[in-house]
Amino acid sequence: MKPKHDHGFPARDAIVAFIRANPGKVGTREIAREFGLKNADRAELKKILRELADDGTVAKRGRNILQPAALPPTVLADITGRDSDGELIATPAEWDTEDSGPAPKIRIETPRRPKPGTAAGVGDRALLRVDVSDESDGTPYRGRVIKVIDHARSRILGIFRRNPDGSGRLIPVDKKQAGRELNIATSDTGGAEDGDLVSVDLVRSRGYGLGSGRVKDRLGSLSSEKAISLIAIHAHDIPQVFSPAAISESEEAEPATLQGREDWRDVPLVTIDPPDAKDHDDAVHAEVDGDPNNKGGYIVHVAIADVAFYVRPGSALDRDALLRGNSVYFPDRVVPMLPERISNNLCSLVPGEPRGALAVRMVIGADGRKRSHTFHRVLMRSAAKLSYAQAQAAIDGRPDDTTGPLLDPILKPLWTAYELVKLARNERDPLDLDLPERKILLKPDGTVDRVVVPQRLDAHRLIEEFMILANVAAAEMLEKKNLPLIYRVHDEPSQEKVHNLQEFLKTLDLPFTKSGALRPAQFNRVLAQVSGEDYEPLVNEVVLRSQAQAEYSAENYGHFGLNLRRYAHFTSPIRRYADLIVHRALIRALGLGEGALPPDESVETLAEIAAQISVTERRAMKAERETSDRLIAHFLADRIGASFQGRISGVTRAGLFVKLDDTGADGLIPIRTIGSEYFNYDETRHALIGSRSGVMYRLGDVVDVRLVEAAPVAGALRFELLSEGQAIPRGGRRGRDGARSERRVTGPAKGFAKEFTGGSAKPHPEKKAHSNKKGRKPAKQKSGKSKRGK
Repeated sequence: MKPKHDHGFPARDAIVAFIRANPGKVGTREIAREFGLKNADRAELKKILRELADDGTVAKRGRNILQPAALPPTVLADITGRDSDGELIATPAEWDTEDSGPAPKIRIETPRRPKPGTAAGVGDRALLRVDVSDESDGTPYRGRVIKVIDHARSRILGIFRRNPDGSGRLIPVDKKQAGRELNIATSDTGGAEDGDLVSVDLVRSRGYGLGSGRVKDRLGSLSSEKAISLIAIHAHDIPQVFSPAAISESEEAEPATLQGREDWRDVPLVTIDPPDAKDHDDAVHAEVDGDPNNKGGYIVHVAIADVAFYVRPGSALDRDALLRGNSVYFPDRVVPMLPERISNNLCSLVPGEPRGALAVRMVIGADGRKRSHTFHRVLMRSAAKLSYAQAQAAIDGRPDDTTGPLLDPILKPLWTAYELVKLARNERDPLDLDLPERKILLKPDGTVDRVVVPQRLDAHRLIEEFMILANVAAAEMLEKKNLPLIYRVHDEPSQEKVHNLQEFLKTLDLPFTKSGALRPAQFNRVLAQVSGEDYEPLVNEVVLRSQAQAEYSAENYGHFGLNLRRYAHFTSPIRRYADLIVHRALIRALGLGEGALPPDESVETLAEIAAQISVTERRAMKAERETSDRLIAHFLADRIGASFQGRISGVTRAGLFVKLDDTGADGLIPIRTIGSEYFNYDETRHALIGSRSGVMYRLGDVVDVRLVEAAPVAGALRFELLSEGQAIPRGGRRGRDGARSERRVTGPAKGFAKEFTGGSAKPHPEKKAHSNKKGRKPAKQKSGKSKRGK
């Protein structure tokens, strides 16, 4: 008999005990079923759970209710050491200590006969299946290795520079190691040439002077910027060579035929992509719905390349695609998920050629809402390949030879259908952040030509909204058929981050009220209030930082940013493995033929795949960002001493991070170089505040800076501040708790590498302030007033 309140509800400690006994598996429905509660009791149960969440007893992740700081069943973890019994101990690879406290420990259980790829050691990163431990030894979880993702690194990656005597030195590419060069004896160069990217085994390391290394592998020449992306590819172990078996399968693949497919070759679908796109995996078409019951409505067709027809489960192509997880896009090259014959040929929806596709037909009402949808396996033929700007120009009254004949029969219906869909989008009110993205344009020799911010057109928004509709339709169809799938999920912001945002907005006299369930509309109201204000970029940036990170999951807890209850990636199977899984599931659910998801594919297996491809996605994002940083650092390396305008993009105890307006380059202003006084780090205001003058430098402020130093190989820049800070409002120099936690933040430089590149050239909450250990006077600001007269 389960303990109950007098009113028939379970005791709170019983609810908490049930949640703790079933980590990652409990929602309101499971609690109600466990304690025999009826539908009429749900409101009271939700109230109790909300109170438990408010006081920190439990935490909510999507529909799941967890004990605070609980781990999901599948987690990526770093193996950090061994316990007294010699068993491996791991901690989660990604853990928000600010919100959740210290990362929990996981004891790894080693089976007698480990499966291939699961033998792990200290320093490795692995995908684990975890469960709550019943041992009271301070290790709350036990786990088993599903797959080792990355083995411990005993080598250093860098650029080899040859000395006149034949010996050499290594310039590390990692920002954490920048400036820590290694000597390489003549006998240890391994035939490396000046400018080669090499991996080096550490031979000797000292506390002073240079350590020594031995070249292990030559990875390629970096004699031109065309090879800059090689650094990130090797630094992050991104596979760039397909297995011979995968190449063989791709070469032997035959084009799709009409067998087992509907004939859509007469449907005038068009592709709309960036002008430099090499593969075209989605095509769209819209027409007036002739159904008298849907007056004013439209039918929208979205056709997606049928990758599942060529990449079968368990094949060599499939194994390579899962290992990569996604394509990686650099300014100078693409590392594709699939071989070129598949991605750029058989699955590219080029005009005039018959291509296999998985298509969705969606009926849109006059109110913009999707009324129904059906999926079809088809043979299609693209009517035209258009760029975003080209399609937009035609709609705006400037058609060219290609778009002129398409304007009335194809483009105008697409735009009219989009106007309807936009009505439903506006009603849904997804998170609407204004964060322009920059694009690096290269010269033929691979050097940077310029950095641009591409204009956001209705053509972009049209494709985005149609793709979102198709993704939702895929998730709804698979749920209806009770088939497992990989969702694209985005959790709501944590309670701690919402609280921090509220405290920050108070400093701008901006209200942010949270009553009931959190919704994107609450953030949008704040963003609307600051539209056009000087601090609009600041608020957009802080709201972005308050959000969780999207990921893949076999468990659905919705997409907060899009304000959707269910969402899956369906529209890019050429470049994302998650979409391929969804295609296979649809083929199986609807009996559409070959290439279906295997019948024995379990939710547990999909959870492991989801965790793995979430890792590869983040790996790609980091590699792409680092490559852009290196290219820009090369571009600016010969402009030492030049002045630039930018915005403060990060504030830490280490100093100010500044993003330049013209190039988007990020660099650090070390705190020791700011002004002639001590500066306090005010976490609530996202600011550094002078302890004597009250002068404030705040996230989002426009500042003028001078480029002092560049490390192109590491992609690092160091700036000197030229602008004066703002005067802090009267009475506003105390933190949330009323204390003035003053820090000594000046001091002698420890060298460019240690002070500037001791971590990522991005804001980091754990970055420590530098102290003046020898008691020297603070450095004076070298330059005077801002160009803006601040």
